Amino acid sequence: IVSALNEAKIKLSDVDLISFSQGPGLGQCLRVGAVAARSLSGMLNIPLIGINHCVAHIEIGKQQTGLNDPVTLYTSGANTQIIAYAGEKYRVFGETLDIGIGNFLDNVGRYMGLGFPGGPKIEKLAAKGNKYIELPYPIKGMDFSFSGLQNKVRQLIGQESNEDLCYSIQETVFAMLIEATERALAHIDKTEVLLTGGVAANKRLTAMLERMCKDRGVKFAVCPFTLAGDNGAMIAWQGIVEFNAGKRQNLSETEIDGKWRTDQVKVN
Repeated sequence: IVSALNEAKIKLSDVDLISFSQGPGLGQCLRVGAVAARSLSGMLNIPLIGINHCVAHIEIGKQQTGLNDPVTLYTSGANTQIIAYAGEKYRVFGETLDIGIGNFLDNVGRYMGLGFPGGPKIEKLAAKGNKYIELPYPIKGMDFSFSGLQNKVRQLIGQESNEDLCYSIQETVFAMLIEATERALAHIDKTEVLLTGGVAANKRLTAMLERMCKDRGVKFAVCPFTLAGDNGAMIAWQGIVEFNAGKRQNLSETEIDGKWRTDQVKVN
């Protein structure tokens, strides 16, 4: 907190609103943030607002890119969802049925001995691959899964070069995400696509999604790298948005919720 204040060149007394990630996420991590936020709010006697982590990703992406009403492909470690606004909420039109794409890439990287995080290292090796290895393609409608694919990749390690395996992994999983996103575009008749989340840094995913959007004649944008992954700025920004829209919370309403879904939040 002290480092953040110093970087922003402000004093604690300059702060007039506290917002924090109320969920979803890991309980231990959410709890640390919530305790600090409640303590500061009480000490400074200023408002406290709990923010849905996923909604914050979408809103900071819109604010940074100028998109108005996009289909959002949200690609993080724990979550992978296709989201769009409808009926005062961000509705989830497609999502992973097991693990998020970020966790999948990190797990595969660990199996290959690449270390953590695995995603950037897989991307680097994939650029050197030129042989496509057929892998499972688990997609149904706009939902998809990665655990079965993860097990198959683990079996192939040592039988194929890491470069070709990484190339095939990226081509397969990214094609699944683009297919599901394209179906969502057709289903709900939107004309914009936003890519956000930590995996948005992958240049191959960005290129494939950009090509699909160009073919469909829709606008495409990527949230800037520094704000695409988890960050405090998106929570702060969403706190301002919701406070200005009239949201107020009592202390009893700020309990963390590790399973708080995107489509449970009313958005003005």
